[in-house]
Amino acid sequence: MKISVVGGTGFMGSRLVKALETLGHQVAAHDRSTGCDLLTGEGVARAVASADVVVDTIDAPDFDASASPFFRTTTDNLLAAAGQAGVQHAVVLSIVGIDRIPEVDYYQAKVLQEARLAAGPIPYSIVRATQFMEFVDKIMSWTTEGDVVRLPPTPIQPVAADEAVQALADVATGEPLGGILNVAGPDVFPLDDLGRMTLQARPGDDRTVVTDESAGLFAAVHADALTAPEGARLGRIHYRDWLA
Repeated sequence: MKISVVGGTGFMGSRLVKALETLGHQVAAHDRSTGCDLLTGEGVARAVASADVVVDTIDAPDFDASASPFFRTTTDNLLAAAGQAGVQHAVVLSIVGIDRIPEVDYYQAKVLQEARLAAGPIPYSIVRATQFMEFVDKIMSWTTEGDVVRLPPTPIQPVAADEAVQALADVATGEPLGGILNVAGPDVFPLDDLGRMTLQARPGDDRTVVTDESAGLFAAVHADALTAPEGARLGRIHYRDWLA
């Protein structure tokens, strides 16, 4: 298959390109560095020309209200170009539980992106993943003050990025779902405990985790909104093993 990955040099996009190439597909990675700008539309038609499948792995530059117009414009530009090129399948990487957290602007922007995709002219698939294990350190950095990390006890079900990528590759090379596949790790942890576990595995990190139900982005999450719903595809890599 000929597959165009937009955002193909980023954290997830680059992994997806390698996974698809390993499977024997003809893959092209595109982003601004290659002359493909989904926000302005420049180079998008060229990026999707002759592709059977397009996969969108780009991220908004900010997590605030500006993310909604960003995803509206980029998704519409991609679908317009892909429709004209005769692309048969459009795939978007998204996040588990975003439709259950209306208080977070970024999550609502991703809901908008999914809706634009579903309403578009191309058969589609949405792959929603839980938080990547590789991002736990970044999450802790958001609420670190000195040697204290403040984290809420929000249930989190981290998945290894490579396992999420494999699911994304399987969907991209299969028949369009016309819906959503949820992907998650095998274990659920309170975020504050996940932080403590992470620091214990970092001998040179002297920070201490303090439970704070009002700290950071994940404080707005209700109950188990970010954990896998029934029927999700679960990975096999456990967070403790990944840390080791």
